[in-house]
Amino acid sequence: MGQDECPGGRERRGGRLKIEVVGGGPAGLWFAFLLKRRRSGWTVRVREQNPATATYGFGVVLSDAGRERVRSAAPAAFDRLAARMERWADLTIVHRDEAVPIDGNGFSSIGRLELLRGLHDLCRDAGVSLRFDDPVTSLAELRSNADLVVGADGINSRVRAALEAQFRPRTELLANRYAWYGTRQVFETLTLTFRSNPDGAFVAHHYRYDPAMSTFIVECDAETWARGGLDNLDDAAARRYCETLFAPDLGGHPLVSNRSEWRRFPVLACERWRHENVVLIGDALRSVHFSIGSGTRLAMEDAGALAAALDESGGRVEEGLERFVAARRPVVEKLLAGAAGSWSWYERFAERMHLAPQEFAYDYMTRSGRVSDERLRAIAPRFMRRLSASRQAGSSGR
Repeated sequence: MGQDECPGGRERRGGRLKIEVVGGGPAGLWFAFLLKRRRSGWTVRVREQNPATATYGFGVVLSDAGRERVRSAAPAAFDRLAARMERWADLTIVHRDEAVPIDGNGFSSIGRLELLRGLHDLCRDAGVSLRFDDPVTSLAELRSNADLVVGADGINSRVRAALEAQFRPRTELLANRYAWYGTRQVFETLTLTFRSNPDGAFVAHHYRYDPAMSTFIVECDAETWARGGLDNLDDAAARRYCETLFAPDLGGHPLVSNRSEWRRFPVLACERWRHENVVLIGDALRSVHFSIGSGTRLAMEDAGALAAALDESGGRVEEGLERFVAARRPVVEKLLAGAAGSWSWYERFAERMHLAPQEFAYDYMTRSGRVSDERLRAIAPRFMRRLSASRQAGSSGR
């Protein structure tokens, strides 16, 4: 391959690359903005198959540490997005009607559509071309007319599917069922509420994402889902079931549906991240279980790393993609190992419902196997002091 060629076989035009981004979610938009900001002379176009106002779900969440990593790519631009976010300092575990606050777990959240609108504004200001209602019908044609194609089209990626033999994806469907709702009940922190009824054990993951709205994800194991008849209920009946179960937490507010079917989470990973002049980022590349709140963060970090690698390579696409994979893969694989520990805990959380609230919260916080007591004391000293007092009281009462 000569110096003036790209992996797709097209010659570079004086270093001015043409980049096609497939998918208008956080990964694709943040990448397009960051790259165009660094290389204003390059052509960067985002093609999204859905309308500009279409989105699935309600709010997304970023940990404080993840937020700062995403922010580091473009602090001023990210601060425009952050101005729309809700923030809080603690995580709360509710078990047996007892709320257990866990300090040192700050998060931010934003409505998914609000985040996309903010990213649209940044892209337009930078000169990125945005096209909506514009599905890609031929990846081969797109590749032949671009120096690089970025597959950022989510868990059901058509880019990945078109090159499945090259990317070698592996998908495992988890056993638990979950449904993603919203509610007008506003919660002070990201909260995990565990409740039981005669059908089994349930958990709700809930947090506010604007001053008047919250995400409310309900999860249970397959046996509980079947015993409750949720496999046969329509959307309205399933929502009523969950509203009854979580009535103490919803404060009289109903649940709101947005394509809120009961699903099994797909754990996706690709053996290869790139092929010739095509690269995957975000959920098109791998999925991150929602229980660690890092899907959006990892997608936007991918975007920042890819934009930086291409910029630093000076337009040499092959070199830029090699830089991207070398820098990101170790980071991502470490986090995915922690995510596996987390979703494994959720697959069997019903077995832990007998634990007292403080011990249950401790079991949750150490679920990944990567958090020692020493580290937890450093992160959440108030929680660990309460846990120690609870254990001492239990010992003295024997």
